[in-house]
Amino acid sequence: MHLLVITLLIGIVAGLRAGMPLAAVSWAARLGLLPLGNTPLAFLGYVATPYIFSVLELFELYIDTRPNTPSRLNPGGFIARIVTGAFAGAAIGLGTGSWLLGTLFGGVGAVIGTLGGAAARGRLAKAFGKDLPAALIEDAVAVIGSYLIVAHIL
Repeated sequence: MHLLVITLLIGIVAGLRAGMPLAAVSWAARLGLLPLGNTPLAFLGYVATPYIFSVLELFELYIDTRPNTPSRLNPGGFIARIVTGAFAGAAIGLGTGSWLLGTLFGGVGAVIGTLGGAAARGRLAKAFGKDLPAALIEDAVAVIGSYLIVAHIL
């Protein structure tokens, strides 16, 4: 049950920020919280990997605040979120139990996070009268949520 909840939650984070789960599981693997050492995803724990994913995620956080950024509901963005959510879920599942269930629940969580995140951000942007505060709140939820999720993997 714990595995399913954690992978669903990391998928939801992927729905908010596509690259955030990759950075989170990479840091978890690097810090020894996620045992991927003898698996096909061991590269997530290599020295440079979390830094690379973190830099890419910082770029995504910046791009997302730009007014001309396409909607996450466009096919490319939606699919990317499902893929990263499923991949992060697979990594957690591979390190803690079942990669197949992790993949499934990570992907499902990404769909939930994408649709729910878009709706929530739209309501927040409307309440604030502009999108930037809503984007920054969503960023904070994704960052803090990722930390809390990987801190409770095992």
